[in-house]
Amino acid sequence: KDPNPGGQTEGSKWQRPRLSRKSLMKCCLVKWIIASTTQQGPDSTDSDLELSMVRHQPEGLEQLQAQTQFTRKELQSLYRGFKNECPSGLVDEETFKTIYSQFFPQGDATTYAHFLFNAFDMDRNGSIRFEDFVLGLSVLLRGSVAEKLRWAFNLYDINKDGYITKEEMLAIMTSIYDMMGRYTSPSVRDDSPFEHVEKFFQKMDRNRDGVVTLDEFIETCQKDENIMASMQLFENVI
Repeated sequence: KDPNPGGQTEGSKWQRPRLSRKSLMKCCLVKWIIASTTQQGPDSTDSDLELSMVRHQPEGLEQLQAQTQFTRKELQSLYRGFKNECPSGLVDEETFKTIYSQFFPQGDATTYAHFLFNAFDMDRNGSIRFEDFVLGLSVLLRGSVAEKLRWAFNLYDINKDGYITKEEMLAIMTSIYDMMGRYTSPSVRDDSPFEHVEKFFQKMDRNRDGVVTLDEFIETCQKDENIMASMQLFENVI
């Protein structure tokens, strides 16, 4: 915990707090694997990730620790849950959709889960490896603002051409509203996703060419408090 709300300390540098299990549990993806780990009982005393037990063998623990901002113990805990749910070491899209449906029973999570799956499936082979999972999760949970925004841009850029169109952003936003459920209080109007996207584009598409580039996306988000607040809707459904 930062002892000074302003982020300033006297005589020492502020250090990033360690991520607690409670804070991890706010993330849907981590809820899934932490719950799986809990079912197995206390943390194992194994000194490695038991890589030989799965058909897909992840990168070494030391390499993953160097590539992410997770500790060795956190990676072990994450992997045990991941391996328990997916013994093959890979998550396919149907499994991913099933996971999300469990956390959003009041809505339809299918479409959003599809988009999110594609964002994690970096090599586009139809499955998510443990490495893909923890690399993305590290950015989402502990990355800088710019890193999180780059990841969000990749999610919105559905066809991966380096630009976000209104149609792409509307597809993502509609899928989020569908997942959160229409029967909310206050009720969500059918045109809410469209209005949300229109407001985003008015601010982001600075040269009015009909698309948003990565630079436009990051620069606009970082300078606009309202957009950053709106982006929390995305962060809350990871």
